[in-house]
Amino acid sequence: MSKPLLGAIHHVALICSDYPRSRAFYSETLGLSIVREVYREARDSWKCDLLVSPGVQLELFSFPDPPPRPSRPEAQGLRHLAFAVPDVDAAISVLEGRGVSCEPVRVDEYTGKRFSFFADPDGLPIELYEAG
Repeated sequence: MSKPLLGAIHHVALICSDYPRSRAFYSETLGLSIVREVYREARDSWKCDLLVSPGVQLELFSFPDPPPRPSRPEAQGLRHLAFAVPDVDAAISVLEGRGVSCEPVRVDEYTGKRFSFFADPDGLPIELYEAG
């Protein structure tokens, strides 16, 4: 068997409908640290790099009038983002304390792991996956 071509995920990029709202959600509500933020004048676009974990970033972009992307009903393309947490119940408690509504906890029928979903300001589904 040959060596895999791809390594770990480096980043995931999101285009936001309301950049300041999404920046606040990901940095303040979810607690991701801002690595850098730049305004790209030629594209009339902000770019914010957020640290998820060592070596993994989430990039937020603003663009003038981006078209909405359907996420429900499920459409082709990115289905959701999943973040590993040591305790789903504790993560839900923190998020709900910050005004974020979470779905009831479910159990993955194949792995036995617990998980829940919530949505970002643009309705993108985000999963909390109990990795501990």
